[in-house]
Amino acid sequence: MFYHLFVPLAGKELFGYNIFNVFQYVTFRSIAAFITALIFSLLLGPKFIRLLKKHQAVERINEYVPVSHKEKEGTPTMGGLIVISSLLISVLLWNNLVNNYILLMIITTVWLGGIGFLDDYLKNFLKAKGGLIAKYKLMAQITLGILIACALYFGSANNILISKISLPFIKDTAIQLGWFFIPFCAFMITGTSNAVNLTDGLDGLAGGTVALSAFALGIMAYIKGNFIIADYLNLEFIGNAGELVVFISALIGTLLGFLWYNIKPAQIILGDTGSLSLGGILAVLAILLREEIFFAIVGGIFVIEALSTIIQRYYFKYTRIKTGKGKRVFLCAPIHHHFELKGISEEKIVIRFWIVATLLVAVGLATLKLR
Repeated sequence: MFYHLFVPLAGKELFGYNIFNVFQYVTFRSIAAFITALIFSLLLGPKFIRLLKKHQAVERINEYVPVSHKEKEGTPTMGGLIVISSLLISVLLWNNLVNNYILLMIITTVWLGGIGFLDDYLKNFLKAKGGLIAKYKLMAQITLGILIACALYFGSANNILISKISLPFIKDTAIQLGWFFIPFCAFMITGTSNAVNLTDGLDGLAGGTVALSAFALGIMAYIKGNFIIADYLNLEFIGNAGELVVFISALIGTLLGFLWYNIKPAQIILGDTGSLSLGGILAVLAILLREEIFFAIVGGIFVIEALSTIIQRYYFKYTRIKTGKGKRVFLCAPIHHHFELKGISEEKIVIRFWIVATLLVAVGLATLKLR
């Protein structure tokens, strides 16, 4: 909103100063979006916590997680409402709302946030034990992926350019997907959305790791959105990418505000409302920046969490068919529960995962010079 109000006034003086000029700059609006989202997240937190407690929208612990999680019973869930509300308020205030990439990010946030909200609503308000039926959730995620992919592929003047994936470790090399770009996008959005959902098992784990991955994607967006820096680092220039920096700054701000209430002992939990939308947001950002492999590096925690669950499930099925008794690779999956059962405290696991995520971000950013 502020962009559309004040950019047309750029060059005009007020009290002898060209104060409207700053609204043209991505850097100024990114800082403003970060601060706005952080403040709104901090302000909305207590209100949503009270509201959710009032309606008994609280965590119910199942038998498949470590017994230590019993202490989380009764913690308000659906904390994604704080994240989505603060993010969208900040984006609507500071972004260029006619930028195609920003429109796709808003659609992604609302779409997946709506799916997560429906799932949480069925579980917490209507007391439907399983929430939204898994196949319907999956269909909705895949549909969004196909829509995003089609909008990019058929809406681009050069669909060969839009459907390539950059290889971080090799100079001037990319994988051309062609038509396969469409199912690939659907797979990536669905997979990342569910991977972040799996990561949301310990207080502060998902929020912190998503913020770190978003930071790395924000740096990439700034570089690719700046012709001079992109040319210097031998990266492709993407005109719309600069505006994504404002969106990502708002995302990081709202996550830091949410962590104020989500670190152990959590006063509120993300729930599917938050985790599904955050995963989808990261995936779409990576697709728009054409940096899917870069994201697989900086978001390696999500890859590990998802793989640990897949390995556990299919190894158990395989050994049960072969021997009649299922065996497990991990004490519990996702892997953060395995470390809990090893006797490591929740706080230590979360901090160590954050450290690993920071290392992965550093590795991912180091690849910039290899190109």
